[in-house]
Amino acid sequence: MFTNIVVGIISAIIGILIGVLIRKNIAEKLIGSAEEEAKKLIEEAKRDAEAKKREVLVEAKDEAHRIRNEYERENKERRNELQRSEKRLIKKEEMLDSKSLMVERKEETLQKKLKDIETKQIKLSAIHEKQNEELERISGLSTEEAKHMLINNIKKEAEQEASIAVKDIERGAKETAERKAREIITYAIQKCSADHVAETTVSVVDLPNDEMKGRIIGREGRNIRALEQLTGIDIIIDDTPEAVVISGFDPIRREIARLALEKLIADGRIHPARIEEMVEKSKKEIEQQIKDEGEQATFDTGVHGLHPELIRLLGRLKFRTSYGQNVLKHSIEVSHLAGIMAAELGADVKIAKRAGLLHDIGKAVDHEVEGPHVTIGEDLARKYKENKAILHAIGAHHGDVEPQTVEAVLVQAADAISAARPGARRETLETYIKRLEKLEEISNSFEGVEKSFAIQAGREIRIMVKPEVTNDTSIILIAKDIVKKIEAEMEYPGQIKVNVIRESRAIEYAK
Repeated sequence: MFTNIVVGIISAIIGILIGVLIRKNIAEKLIGSAEEEAKKLIEEAKRDAEAKKREVLVEAKDEAHRIRNEYERENKERRNELQRSEKRLIKKEEMLDSKSLMVERKEETLQKKLKDIETKQIKLSAIHEKQNEELERISGLSTEEAKHMLINNIKKEAEQEASIAVKDIERGAKETAERKAREIITYAIQKCSADHVAETTVSVVDLPNDEMKGRIIGREGRNIRALEQLTGIDIIIDDTPEAVVISGFDPIRREIARLALEKLIADGRIHPARIEEMVEKSKKEIEQQIKDEGEQATFDTGVHGLHPELIRLLGRLKFRTSYGQNVLKHSIEVSHLAGIMAAELGADVKIAKRAGLLHDIGKAVDHEVEGPHVTIGEDLARKYKENKAILHAIGAHHGDVEPQTVEAVLVQAADAISAARPGARRETLETYIKRLEKLEEISNSFEGVEKSFAIQAGREIRIMVKPEVTNDTSIILIAKDIVKKIEAEMEYPGQIKVNVIRESRAIEYAK
């Protein structure tokens, strides 16, 4: 058993030794073959490197030769270009030299001509002086005096010709414009007729008998005091038979008082409680009447879409008068006139009619709001969202601002037509006389005016001028200046005709 183990171990050792020897032999063979392969590769690499080196050298030599040839060619072209440029410069120098010679010759010629001209000018000046001296000797005037005389004569002739031209142009323009304006205005007035009731700040209530006065006054005046307190109106009871006068600046309150008093007279029961009841009833009736009148005005003029408050304000104009002219009827008439003229001229009829109806809307509240009715009306229209064209026409209808649209001009003209036509308005005698006196005073303030006469109720002024101070052309300028001063200093309805007359009279007496 032990022997077998020993034999096995020895066999194993011998096997290991044999394996080691075999692997060593194989390794030596492999190393030898690898060294030979490496030597072969090194030799091939050397051969390839030598071949590449030779190829690179050949290519470098070829590139250098090509670059040298190209440089030589470019250098040759540049030399040729420089030679050509040099030749051109030489030619230009030769041309400049020849031109400078020509210029010098011309300059010499010009210098000679200038000397000749200066000599001639000296001779001409001497001749001119001699002629002036001779003319001054013959005419007896100096040169300055002759110039002034000539300038004055030319100026007078130019002014005369200008005045004649202006006169002719104005005559033609006026004839055409007046004819067309008359046609449009006449047509508008013919299509629009409105009645106007002259009202004042007082109303008269008729009584069935004089005993009713005592009942209106009441015990210790309690009835009349109650009526005055509730309406804000003065009740005047005097010696006028069978009549009571109601006075107040507010036309609506005055109308309420009149209506309430008529109801009390018809009812017969007059005491403070009944008075209060009738006044309240009259207020409601007047408010309804105001609304109805405003709606009727918009219906009559065909103006729709107004704010309800503007309609109510229009109705209030029913009880407002201006120089005796009912403002609501005046507004309706202006709306119709402006619309008709706008249709004739091709303007916007709707805007013209709407602006004409609303142009005096400020008068509905001018007792309650401070300021001119034009400004108040414009503010009201702006408040209730009327467009800018309507606002501008309202603001411009009295000339406070310059009209910028055709419709604004038409509203201004329609307002003047409605207010200025005969019978439309009335004014106090004192105001009328003052206007005539002012008209004559303005005319007499101009130089050359001998006397003046206001005629046709102040719608024309006839002016007699001194014939020895003025001439036929200067009276045109006098008329224009008088018109400008009248427009600047006076207020008047419609227009005023300025008629300047110049005449010469020869008077002799037979003895």
